[in-house]
Amino acid sequence: MRVLSGIQPTGRFHWGNYFGAIRQYIELQEVADEAFYFIANLHALTTIRDREQLQKNTLDAAIDLLALGLDPQKATLFVQSDVPEVCELTWLLMTVTPMGLLERCHAYKDKKARGLPADAGLFAYPVLMAADILAYDSDTVPVGEDQLQHIEVCRDLAGSFNAKFGETFVLPRAKIIEGAARVPGTDGEKMSKSYNNTLDIFEEPEILRKKIMRIVTDSRPIHEPKDPETDHLFQLYSLFASPAQREAMAARYRQGGFGYGEVKTALADLAIDYFAEARRRRAELEQKPELVLKILADGAKKARAKAAEVLLRAKKACGVQYCW
Repeated sequence: MRVLSGIQPTGRFHWGNYFGAIRQYIELQEVADEAFYFIANLHALTTIRDREQLQKNTLDAAIDLLALGLDPQKATLFVQSDVPEVCELTWLLMTVTPMGLLERCHAYKDKKARGLPADAGLFAYPVLMAADILAYDSDTVPVGEDQLQHIEVCRDLAGSFNAKFGETFVLPRAKIIEGAARVPGTDGEKMSKSYNNTLDIFEEPEILRKKIMRIVTDSRPIHEPKDPETDHLFQLYSLFASPAQREAMAARYRQGGFGYGEVKTALADLAIDYFAEARRRRAELEQKPELVLKILADGAKKARAKAAEVLLRAKKACGVQYCW
């Protein structure tokens, strides 16, 4: 099993990023034959136009991933733009990509529907994503259910290329991440930077505690029983609680006679403790940027070697690699 996934450096990672993707990266590195994880700074250019901010976010993302448990001895960690072969592969795939396929993709459709400007980068985003996957002969891509379309597009493009030029690309399969789309934010909606409702992994404990205490809840009186299964605060608590803690809290909900402040306090205690070791590791890595950069450089070297192999195969297949 060769695993591939990327994560955009559009800001500091939050609980949704961790439980929706990063935790699975760390678990998969233990069982995969090979695992490639990249920081998708080229994709981030569709939203971030500040050079210094993008550079800082990229380094922060690397530090965060390493602090959370990504092991460069078990997985290849690199920055997307350090593998230029992927951009050349993107062009080869663009030549077999129907316009209608891209027009139906969610990110482009949603932005157009809201009357927002959509540039060519956003329009062609799925093709670059397909190149990211195909460049490493990836056969397994961990995604949430809301990202399945990206894998379907990738398979369509690889299949089209293979049909026209012969068997060239491995067709990847999606590995659905259970619960990836169900991490609620502070307002009950899906946790997302675009909604400004995130709880950051490496927030200072006291700041995090204050944010948790401001989580929006309903106005039902304290004595009234509540259904834990429909409450976003309970869903957040469940991310960190043991089965016994979860069941005890669910019983408190059904019984009534408690305030949401009690749940918020318990959630803050669990979350701060859960990420305590990662915060300690992050503080150490932050003082060693040269080590982090070396890990990224070593990862890029390995990723480039594989991507170059796949790109050469594709160029030979379609006839742009030649010798007289």
